[in-house]
Amino acid sequence: MPADVPDRLDKAQSFYGRAIAKFGLLSFLSLGVSLAGGTAFAQTTGEGSSPTTGASGGISAPASNAASDPVIGARQGRVSAVQDPGPYFSAPMGADHFFGDWGGIQPWLLDHGIHLLASINEEFFGNFTGGKQRAYSDAGQVGLELDVDWERLAGLRNFWTHMLVVNGHGQNVSRNFGDSIAGVQEIYGARGNVVAHLVSMYGERSFLHNRVDLSVGVMPVGSFFMASPLFCDFINVAICGNPAPNKYTPGNRDWPSANIGAVLRVMPTNESYIMAGIFAVSPHAFNGGISGWALAQDGLGKLSTPIELGWTPSFGKSKLIGHYKLGYSYDNSQYPNLYEDKYGNSYLRSGLAARKEAGMNSMWLLADQMLIRNGEGQSNGLVALAGAMYDDGKTVAMRDHEWAGIIETGKPWGRPLDTVGAMYQHFDMSRSVTLQQESAQELGLPFPSNQWGQVWGVQSHENTYELFYSAHVGRAMALEPDFQYIQRPGASTVFHDAAVLGVQFTVVL
Repeated sequence: MPADVPDRLDKAQSFYGRAIAKFGLLSFLSLGVSLAGGTAFAQTTGEGSSPTTGASGGISAPASNAASDPVIGARQGRVSAVQDPGPYFSAPMGADHFFGDWGGIQPWLLDHGIHLLASINEEFFGNFTGGKQRAYSDAGQVGLELDVDWERLAGLRNFWTHMLVVNGHGQNVSRNFGDSIAGVQEIYGARGNVVAHLVSMYGERSFLHNRVDLSVGVMPVGSFFMASPLFCDFINVAICGNPAPNKYTPGNRDWPSANIGAVLRVMPTNESYIMAGIFAVSPHAFNGGISGWALAQDGLGKLSTPIELGWTPSFGKSKLIGHYKLGYSYDNSQYPNLYEDKYGNSYLRSGLAARKEAGMNSMWLLADQMLIRNGEGQSNGLVALAGAMYDDGKTVAMRDHEWAGIIETGKPWGRPLDTVGAMYQHFDMSRSVTLQQESAQELGLPFPSNQWGQVWGVQSHENTYELFYSAHVGRAMALEPDFQYIQRPGASTVFHDAAVLGVQFTVVL
C-alpha cells in the first residue's frame, strides 16, 4: 500500500509476508493484459483476510486507513481512490519496515504501483505438563509477496495482481504431545519442503464505481470467506488464518494451500456486501502438489461454491465498528461416509467400502464488535469476537467449532503499538467419526486417521484457552509471549490436559 496510507498492524494473518522475487512481475504481465479494465475497488471491500495482509501485530503506528478504503471514504461523504491492494477490514502492513525505505527503493516502487514486502516469523513452543510427552518445537516461515497496481505501472485502470510464496520449516509441537485438533503453532508443515511454495497468484479487477470486485486465479478460499484478520492476533492454528473445520476440507482450503477459482463481491450499500465464489476441488492431499505450483492437477472436475453475507456497521460518535458474517458453502464432490457402508452398518466390521455421500455442506457465523475505541483505524480498541462453524459430520471428522475472545490495544497503559488478547475455543467431533473409532476399538483395529491426522483414542470434544501479549520491540518488529491450555488433547481422554508456553517473533523487512 502507498506510504501515505499507514495503519496499525493488528497482526492480520501473522504469517503472511508480502513480496516476491522480480520474476513474479513478468508472470503477471499476460494475466494483467487479459483482465484489465473497469473501475476501481481493489480488495478493500472483500471483508476477508487475504494473502495481501501481512504479518504480526503492533508493528506500524495506529492511523486511519480511510484514504485507502472506499467504504470508509463513502461513510465520510466522499469516494476515496482505491490504492491498497489488501482486503477490507484488514490490518495493513503500513509503510513501516525494519530496513526503512530500503535506501529510497520502496518509495520508487510504490510510485510505480509495485508493493514489495517480506516478513519473517519464528515460533518456539513447548508443553511443560500434560499430553503424551514433554515436547518442544521451533517453526518458522519467510513470506514474500508482490502486489502490483497496473494502472500506475502500465496504465491498465483498476486492475491489480497478487502473488505470495512462502518458505517454512519445523513442525507443530502439538503433534508431538498428542494433539492434532488445535495446533498451538500457526506456522508448520504444508509448505512442501521447497524453496518457494506457491500460496496464491491471482488478478483482481473492479467495476461500477467501487461496487463490484472480481478476483480470478489461484486463491486460498479461506482468505476470502469465513475470515477475519483478528484471528491471527492469536497463534493457535485452529483459529489463526481461518477457523476449523472448513479449511481442512478439499473445497475450502486455507493457505498455504489454495484452489483455482473466482470470487465476486458486490456492495449494495456502504455497510453491506454479498460475496460468492466458485472453486475447483482438488482430490489430492495437496492442492497444486506438494509445492503448490502443479496447477494442472488431474481430477479437478468438481466445484465448491461458497457464499457470504456481511454487515459492517459503526455505532456512535466514536464509530465503533462491527463485522458480522453469515455464510454457506456446498461442495458437489462425493466423499466416503466416516462410519457406514452402503447398508448403514460399520464398514470396518462388514469389510465393505464406505458409503459415498453426495456433496458436503458447511455453514458459519462470525461476529466482532469494537466496544471502546483507542484511536483511529478499524481495530484500534477493545474488540470482542465470537463465532461458530459447522461442517457435514458424516464426511468431516470435526462437526462444529465455537469460539469467543477479546482483544485490546495497549494505548490505555501507554503502549499503543502492543496488543493483548484471550480466547476460548470448543471443538465437537462428529458422531460418525466417534462410531467409526468405537468400531475399530471393538475389532482391535488401529484407529483410522482423518483430516486432522493421527487418532490416539475415541474422539468426542476438545477445549483450548489462549492468552497472549504482543509487544512492539522495534521498528516493524514484535515479540509475542503466548500461553495455551488444552483440555482433552486429541479430543479424547487418552492424555492429560496440556499446558503450553511459547513465543512468536515477527519482523517486516
